[in-house]
Amino acid sequence: MRIPFFKPLIVTLLASLALAACSPQYNWRDYSSQDAPFRVMFPDKPATHARDVDLNGMTVKMTMTAAQVEGVMFAVGSGEAPDADKAEAAVAAMKTALVRNIGATIKSEKQGKSSAIAGSSTARSSAIDIDASGVQKGAPMRLVGHFESRNKRFYQVIVMGPDKAMSQEQVDMFMSSFKLQ
Repeated sequence: MRIPFFKPLIVTLLASLALAACSPQYNWRDYSSQDAPFRVMFPDKPATHARDVDLNGMTVKMTMTAAQVEGVMFAVGSGEAPDADKAEAAVAAMKTALVRNIGATIKSEKQGKSSAIAGSSTARSSAIDIDASGVQKGAPMRLVGHFESRNKRFYQVIVMGPDKAMSQEQVDMFMSSFKLQ
């Protein structure tokens, strides 16, 4: 007679343990852009906004898709330049603007540039990856960014927030999930 009484208790306990193992703050979901050919995993439901921005004298419509968890912003911005040269220039301009925004010092930076991507003799690509530290409103901030151009399109993939609130595991999850299609 005691077995029927304990069975619901055990099922409830196991369900509680399973739910406790999930992080309620990070609810990862796959996202495919309607505006640009990329996919990424966001840690919460993202919002998308588009506006004209000035990137060193070049005005372009930029679409930003972002989600915020515990004060940390996970975002992907994308736009299209008139040509590949201007897309490469947009990559550098975006990086510079974001670093200046938090008065950051770049701790590490990697750059890459290649031609003939994806079997096309006319495809061009460049990328910059950074990890920077700065201050915003008196609080230590960290910026991890990937800035990339592919032909006329350009992208910024960033995680930015209070240094203490940024989990390297969550940063890596977001940054590594970004894929161009």
